[in-house]
Amino acid sequence: MKVVVENLTGTLFYIQVGNDATVDDLKREIEAQEKLPSDRLILILDSNDNRPINNDGGGASLVDHGVHDGSHIYLFFNPLDDGPSSSHSFVFTLPDSFSW
Repeated sequence: MKVVVENLTGTLFYIQVGNDATVDDLKREIEAQEKLPSDRLILILDSNDNRPINNDGGGASLVDHGVHDGSHIYLFFNPLDDGPSSSHSFVFTLPDSFSW
């Protein structure tokens, strides 16, 4: 199946994975194609409930998460961890179009 992925800058790219691919498989393909660290990727499926598709550790199939050929997936990143002494704080706000 081929899915379209949109990053934070609004750039679209396409990823081809097998019909039985897992979340981890998709993340590895994104890492290989776009040179992005797969361990920091947050994937959200553009659907009626805009749900994250990687909360389970990545072992579930994409189909189990409602992903199909032509699905649109938004790509976000986990912030880098500066360790326990970090004074940084991060706020992650979803756009109004995302309703949980």
